[in-house]
Amino acid sequence: MSFSLLRSRGLRAATRSAGIRPVRSTIPSLRYLQTDADKSSPAESLPEAGDKPFTVTLHEESFHTYRCETPTNEISTTKDELVKMYTTMVQMRRMEQAADALYKQKLIRGFCHLAIGQEAVSVGMEYAIDGEDRVITSYRCHTFAVLRGGTVKGVIAELMGRVDGMSYGKGGSMHIFTPSFFGGNGIVGAQVPVGAGIALAQKYLKKKTATFALYGDGASNQGQVFESYNMAKLWNLPCVFVCENNKYGMGTSAERSSQNTEFFTRGDKIPGIQVNGMDILAVKKATAWAKDWVTSGKGPLVMEFVTYRYGGHSMSDPGTTYRTRDEVQQMRSEKDAIAGLKRYILEWGVTDEASLKAIDKKAKEEVDQAVEEAKQSPFPDEKTFWTDIYYKGTEPPSMRGREKEEVHIYNQN
Repeated sequence: MSFSLLRSRGLRAATRSAGIRPVRSTIPSLRYLQTDADKSSPAESLPEAGDKPFTVTLHEESFHTYRCETPTNEISTTKDELVKMYTTMVQMRRMEQAADALYKQKLIRGFCHLAIGQEAVSVGMEYAIDGEDRVITSYRCHTFAVLRGGTVKGVIAELMGRVDGMSYGKGGSMHIFTPSFFGGNGIVGAQVPVGAGIALAQKYLKKKTATFALYGDGASNQGQVFESYNMAKLWNLPCVFVCENNKYGMGTSAERSSQNTEFFTRGDKIPGIQVNGMDILAVKKATAWAKDWVTSGKGPLVMEFVTYRYGGHSMSDPGTTYRTRDEVQQMRSEKDAIAGLKRYILEWGVTDEASLKAIDKKAKEEVDQAVEEAKQSPFPDEKTFWTDIYYKGTEPPSMRGREKEEVHIYNQN
């Protein structure tokens, strides 16, 4: 007989002898979020045409919600979309793997945070929003930069500090932008209040668009995150606060740093949704639902994607001192997001293995070519370091450099 059983029997006996009536628990039975990448299934026979929609039924535990109704577990997609999603995810992983190799060759210096394993989040979100929506995230930003209008070459060149980079080689890994993507931000959690400000601008301009302000579980305890929640709810802003919960901060598991690891419940009066971030179809469904929520006047939302990173927090972190290699290998072999989508495609008869291998080969060739072109790009001239500090036309008359004698005069003509 187990110790726990003996203890529970002893407690019951003690309460009976003391005349204490046991209180019936009102806590609902625990429900666990499904985090496999391949538990969805077609609700109907797939059409012959690649562009004809069909319905997919997601696993019933793909979503958990807080202070709001749970979205339906059905999503419409097409064969063509599934193949495009797979192509994009493979390319994003190849790009991050190339960045890993370049860093180890010392062609990339400084900070570099990779999102290998988390591709379903960025790609799934992108397939649910449009160019008028706004996205801002932390330093794990490379895939978002490409998906929001950038290029693989532009990202790789930026990581290498070359002029063909998306920030002309002056921003590096953590500072990459497009007109609809506001970075890439280096300070932990600091992008969240900026995201709330972007949402305020959208509301002020009366645009029916959403802002997605992403941060990690490691940033979830930052005070500015909660301040942003408060202002967003107070002003009813169209902001989706997105927590990418990859289970670990910088060397610390979420359970060791946070007393409440259900990050989607942390918004107090703000409703929340927890999503299987390993199934790209669940990500797409939840993102579309979240956008509809905030653009229909219901106010902000907290959305948590439960995902996993295979590498360390950054390139300086081996990622194995606070978790086992077996854990990482198990996630790779059993819950990989790309492998899950590949299984859908093959088992549902979307296309064949040979076609997917051709996609894999092409993605590798495209990334390899982007790397070689980035290597040919020169480093920026020192004179250009004075530019792009201010929006063009708004520069002050002069600016001081590292020392007071070092002054740059801007041309005001």
